[in-house]
Amino acid sequence: MTECPGCGEPLDPADVFCENCGTSLVAAPPVPAPAAGADSALPPAAGPVCVHCGAGLVGGDGFCEACGMAQPSPRDHVERSLAGGAGVSDRGVRHHRNEDSFTLAATSLPDGRPAVVAVVCDGVSSASRPDEASQTAADAAGEALLTALEHGEAAEPAMRGAIASAAAAVAALAADGTAPEPGHNSPACTVVSAVAAAGVVTVGWVGDSRAYWIPDDRTDAEPYRLTEDDSWATGMIAAGLMTEAEAYADARAHAITGWLGADADEVVPHTVAFTPHVPGVLLICTDGLWNYAEAATSLADLVRADARTDPLRAARALVAFAVAAGGHDNITVAVLPVQPDPASGWVDTVLDLPVIKPTVPPMPSFPPAVPTEQG
Repeated sequence: MTECPGCGEPLDPADVFCENCGTSLVAAPPVPAPAAGADSALPPAAGPVCVHCGAGLVGGDGFCEACGMAQPSPRDHVERSLAGGAGVSDRGVRHHRNEDSFTLAATSLPDGRPAVVAVVCDGVSSASRPDEASQTAADAAGEALLTALEHGEAAEPAMRGAIASAAAAVAALAADGTAPEPGHNSPACTVVSAVAAAGVVTVGWVGDSRAYWIPDDRTDAEPYRLTEDDSWATGMIAAGLMTEAEAYADARAHAITGWLGADADEVVPHTVAFTPHVPGVLLICTDGLWNYAEAATSLADLVRADARTDPLRAARALVAFAVAAGGHDNITVAVLPVQPDPASGWVDTVLDLPVIKPTVPPMPSFPPAVPTEQG
């Protein structure tokens, strides 16, 4: 075992960056040797300093004139942490930019109780400016949620309103005067958002970004996926036109049927709310993570046992797993710790997932609405 040069954390030989501090473990290419007779000292800094070789020769195109390496974008790897949760987003290995975005914020309800808001968005790569779409949606939904909660609106209607605001903001990008990219649709993205307040968890989504409930003690309570994808396969199964095996064997299986953007049909957000009766974490993520561990039990095996007390480290570990597994897509994860509130009250469902009573509609049935997950 080796140690991280940044923080001393023990590392696996296969690690590409430290899950504890985020230090890259991929060796930078050597700086080209100066030509014979040339001054061996680096020239005075003429621009930003290269993160790979240290030369101050980064041009306006984002490439270092000394070693030729591209400089990372601020969105290549983003981390945010606060008392009520943490989020990490990473470009991955194969994509040239990070088209995911997320918002994480804390506020207080009118009665003084704390509330944490998280929004995770995944830009649609076949659309124009997917990185702008995801950022726009995350910002709009996060701001709308915070405003609604602070004014005393209940979490579920606040969630639906926030997603509607995000949908309108993304749709507006198509009319901002920017020419669309050739062969691409209008800017578009998916969204999954969550509110954790007073022991109650509320989730809203459109698309195939997901939410999972992961209890601390997985021998006493099972982890569950809380969202149902807006996808071609899900639609075929729900309509009774195909069996699950047939639908997921089709090349169109994971094509999304719901998204935010000017080209979308009417956006109808899905919402679910429940009050867990055991401590745990709510995990919301893009498919850059769940494609490598789709089933809730498989994903739960990757969640650190101390996730509720150290959500940032847990989020880092999940992103590191996805990068090491191939990093074929951008990866974004938000982890929200949840401690049961005895005053909230709960009732068992068929999945032993407590639901709020009696002021909001009951939680949709999961399963059979959610297809059996493929591990």
